[in-house]
Amino acid sequence: MNDHIHSDAVRPKKQLGQHFLTDQNIARRIADSLTADRCSVALEVGPGMGVLTRYLLQRTDLTLYAAEIDPESVAYLHGHYPSLTPRLIEGDFLRMDLRERFPDGVNIIGNFPYNISSQIFFAVLDHRDLVPEVVGMVQREVAVRIAEPPGSREYGILSVLLQAWYDIEYLFTVSEGVFNPPPKVKSAVIRLRRNGVQQLGCDERIFVRVVKAAFNQRRKMIRNALRAAFGDFGGGEHPFFNRRAEQLGVAEFVELTRWVEANRA
Repeated sequence: MNDHIHSDAVRPKKQLGQHFLTDQNIARRIADSLTADRCSVALEVGPGMGVLTRYLLQRTDLTLYAAEIDPESVAYLHGHYPSLTPRLIEGDFLRMDLRERFPDGVNIIGNFPYNISSQIFFAVLDHRDLVPEVVGMVQREVAVRIAEPPGSREYGILSVLLQAWYDIEYLFTVSEGVFNPPPKVKSAVIRLRRNGVQQLGCDERIFVRVVKAAFNQRRKMIRNALRAAFGDFGGGEHPFFNRRAEQLGVAEFVELTRWVEANRA
């Protein structure tokens, strides 16, 4: 079913990381994956030619907004999805003031441009009190990294920071052939739902610094990685110092952060 590909089709732009989904069934599955049970407003990031937009607009339980940076795509969406026009925001999602636009909360959904997918998740973290749910299609390796538990090679900074605040589900893998142009890698759809954590129980800025320091030198023992970032803690030792970053879960990183707060010079 290719009735969405018209003669005025938008050219995918490499510099915007655009790979347009062409498979209607996958588009419908992604749109249906958003539960929207805590918030009825959704913002689609990078709708492109609207293949996902079509199914999101059909949902009567959602008020859909969309953020699109590409003027050619904006013109296409105005022409083909006039009902979206009042809520179509032309501009860069990463520069939007979500608090001002969506003070009562917003779910985020989209076939995320690959070159900014990690930045989208960091923006979600910054607005975690506003964003109860995220459904995103990203490169498979990014999806695996975010969803992996401790102990895996893929587990990293984004895994810990997102898992601190969200329950994460890897929903399904998407092959290269359903995009125009086909990306060089497989994709995957993941869902993040805000967990019940309101406070981590440590200084969150130091928590982020500890996590980043530990993974920035992930081949080293945590002792060496943290001393490089914070000094030598007066020679103090923590039981986790002989472990590597990927061996610690969120709760262990919180414990380690509290120790760093108490022992740094």
